[in-house]
Amino acid sequence: MRGLLARLVLNTLALWLVSLLYPGVRFTPGAGLADYLVAGAIWGLANALIRPVLLLLTLPLNLLTLGLFTLVVNGAILYLVAQVTALEVQSFSSALVGAILLSLVSLALNWLFRD
Repeated sequence: MRGLLARLVLNTLALWLVSLLYPGVRFTPGAGLADYLVAGAIWGLANALIRPVLLLLTLPLNLLTLGLFTLVVNGAILYLVAQVTALEVQSFSSALVGAILLSLVSLALNWLFRD
């Protein structure tokens, strides 16, 4: 349970940091801590449930592009999360850049707060 809560906090913190660093991804004005936590939870669920299915379906494209199509899948997941939460993404290209930044920020946070 503690690991799940830590993952939720790290996802939320990563989304918040990306929204501060990159203007293409942001939270709606007036969004509060609850909105951030919901976005972090949905981001975690989408990565756990939807992303593996999309990666399996796009496996031929991933093989052809030597794994670079994974960035498109990550952007699609971020764009999907933005559709159902208080997160705003300006365009799909903003979602791609935001997904790359989110991966880097998550990598750094996981390295800093490793179990």
